[in-house]
Amino acid sequence: MSLSRRTLLRTSALAGPALVGAPAILTGIGAPALAKAPLAGAPAASAYRFKVGDIEVTALHDGEFTRPLDASFVRNALLADVQKVLANSFLPTDKLTISFTALLVNTGAKLVLIDTGFNDNGGPTNGKVVAQLKAAGIEPGQIDAVILSHFHGDHLQGARAKDGKLVYPNAEIMVPAPEWDFWMDDAKMVAAPEGMKGAFTGVHRVLKPNAADVKRFKWGDEVVTGITAVEASGHTPGHTAFVIASGSAKMMYVADITNTPVLFAANPDWKVMFDMDADKAVTTRKRILDMAATDKIRLSFYHASFPATGFIAKEGAGYRFVPAQWS
Repeated sequence: MSLSRRTLLRTSALAGPALVGAPAILTGIGAPALAKAPLAGAPAASAYRFKVGDIEVTALHDGEFTRPLDASFVRNALLADVQKVLANSFLPTDKLTISFTALLVNTGAKLVLIDTGFNDNGGPTNGKVVAQLKAAGIEPGQIDAVILSHFHGDHLQGARAKDGKLVYPNAEIMVPAPEWDFWMDDAKMVAAPEGMKGAFTGVHRVLKPNAADVKRFKWGDEVVTGITAVEASGHTPGHTAFVIASGSAKMMYVADITNTPVLFAANPDWKVMFDMDADKAVTTRKRILDMAATDKIRLSFYHASFPATGFIAKEGAGYRFVPAQWS
């Protein structure tokens, strides 16, 4: 007897509880399972570990934010073209969910947090890095260094709580010198357009109280043993990527060289509304993605779907993000 697709799906649905081992007593076809459990209501802790040589890397999900999708999100593409890419990836076409993923790097000598997320400065669906750390067995006081890729709020606000206290009290804060020079310049803050003044205020709130203790590094510096800063400007003036290396193994944390790779790896010439120098951001994106594709370097993105790590393959005029195999 041949089964139609509809019959197969219906049969699979009925067989589901027995197949996964859920306790049930069947008195006839379609009889309900007697076992019940309350809905969880929230995702479990999201921390994913992998190794780079002798270094242990943990991706920490800070949550997500959903915004309406309109014609302003991609500056140089038709909204219909953006929606087509999303539809082809089985994603909604009227909204965009942006995910946030920081990295914890255990070098064996130091615990280093790269970017901080929001902490209690975010909304109900984000600000979860501290909770993820604790679920992974790490207390905030154990962090030795906090490295910031750039000064947008979703990357640095989590360094200082709303009450003004440092979230990682024993950590040295380390930042790109070009980023510091731009955002901590009072004259630039005064001259900034109204829409940017809030960003400047947020940066000063987090970094100014302890300005004398903040370490500034240059592109090319080994910021911490095994972690080297790489020029990745365009998204912001000092936007920085980081190579994490141990022996012959290496990966790169690329922060915001794309917003979601679904859109901006596949279409590297597209310009997202958040890039401060869009032309330079495109050049940076192509340079890093081309290098990653050629050398088969594992990447971690800040805004890819969790755990936000994988590889890049050249595909036509763009690139395809290939998630790393779960291990």
